[in-house]
Amino acid sequence: MKQDLIIVLDFGGQYNQLIARRVRECNVYAEVHPYTLSLEAIQKMDPKGIIFTGGPNSVYVEDSPRYAKEIFELGIPILGICYGSQLMAYTLGGSVKTAPVSEYGRTEVQVNQDSVLFQDVSSNTICWMSHTDYIEQAPDGFRVIASTPVCPVAAMECVEKKLYATQFHPEVMHTQEGKKMLANFVYQVCGCKGDWKMDSFVEQTIADLRAKIGSGKVLCALSGGVDSSVAAVLLSKAVGKQLTCVFVDHGLLRKNEGDEVEAVFGPEGPYDLNFIRVNAQERFYERLKGLVEPEQKRKTIGEEFIRVFEEEAKKIGAVDFLVQGTIYPDVIESGLGKSAVIKSHHNVGGLPDYVDFKEIVEPLRLLFKDEVRKAGLELGIPDYLVYRQPFPGPGLGIRIIGEVTADKVRMVQDADAIYREEIAKAGVDRNLGQYFAALTNMRSVGVMGDERTYDYAVALRAVCTSDFMTAESAEIPWEVLHKVTNRIVNEVKGVNRVLYDCTGKPPATIEFE
Repeated sequence: MKQDLIIVLDFGGQYNQLIARRVRECNVYAEVHPYTLSLEAIQKMDPKGIIFTGGPNSVYVEDSPRYAKEIFELGIPILGICYGSQLMAYTLGGSVKTAPVSEYGRTEVQVNQDSVLFQDVSSNTICWMSHTDYIEQAPDGFRVIASTPVCPVAAMECVEKKLYATQFHPEVMHTQEGKKMLANFVYQVCGCKGDWKMDSFVEQTIADLRAKIGSGKVLCALSGGVDSSVAAVLLSKAVGKQLTCVFVDHGLLRKNEGDEVEAVFGPEGPYDLNFIRVNAQERFYERLKGLVEPEQKRKTIGEEFIRVFEEEAKKIGAVDFLVQGTIYPDVIESGLGKSAVIKSHHNVGGLPDYVDFKEIVEPLRLLFKDEVRKAGLELGIPDYLVYRQPFPGPGLGIRIIGEVTADKVRMVQDADAIYREEIAKAGVDRNLGQYFAALTNMRSVGVMGDERTYDYAVALRAVCTSDFMTAESAEIPWEVLHKVTNRIVNEVKGVNRVLYDCTGKPPATIEFE
């Protein structure tokens, strides 16, 4: 049975995959494609609907992203969001100009409940605005269905052609009834059945991997974290013994983590995998010597990872594919496409120019962290692995501010182990998206045992998030922080001060570097 499909056409905004994610939460399959996807390709894919994303450009500027007017004549329902709404208006004869007053953040929007898009939505609802331009005049044949005091066309529709547009972002959590609006579009306008679930993704991905790889040999970059573990199990189910998992212990892992990973995926573990552990601690420390700039550290670690994999591949012989556990927040932050570069992830933007593999395969590239966890559960991976704390590919190299040394690694490993132990003991870990200890490059004067010290400060981080695109600092009980602080300064040599990071994302990122 052919599954319903919604195509998300990407015009360069930060929330593009989030739109697809929200559609999938409605149990409707969605894929993101660049706005350069041809009309012929769209028709061949036979989608039930199309969504135009936001983007940073002004639609009336000559070289801004556009799409052929003919897309509106295909008879396929279209929803334009932010830039996508302006593109729809501009292309069909409406007026788009610089707004007299820009709108950013939470905004009260008055909606027309007669519109199918706002069925069961409050007449005055809170939405997330982020625009400098606005639709001054809707095209002929369109009806204005939402407005604010400074935005006359906050939403519009042409029911006859099944064209809808919102100036605000229904996909972000700050739009209080946004999911309801998207559900109205995919169900009421597009006529989707809502029968797609994560098991469909798993089955289709395994089939696609099997078809892509054929009889080729595969090398999987296994870190033991959630993402690479799910990728490894997907590949093992797709190609079996054609897969070799290489686990590089770069000396930047959490305390005892190398042995824990080997216990799960090694010869004594439950999975039928070819497993190789490479102990490369000194090699990475040497490459990182003297490096302090975060991007330089990330790219150095990423390149060294690839070189280690290439060496192992040569030992195995004729490896065709490199598999990595890249997920969508990695892709966005690494600035692929038109998004701004925030930081390079070693398995995305941190790759060197030359990689000695036929192709890099990233089966989780379109998923957010919580979707990866759902896929892991669907694959039968144990809960304790699926819900393991996220850990970045560059490891503690980006949780140590400044130069990385073996002694600094020891400090942050010990501090982090204490923090995670006490968080788990207190039972507050279940509501946290991510939590860890980092080592700052700040040294300060302290007094311990009536003697002066001049040691490092550890920063504790804990955030609440579901998609890792945005996050809020967690309110850890003071008694827990107090106990963690006492243990760290008493048990971790070289640390005399503990700080707690209260910053959300944005403006900060979750990791320190």
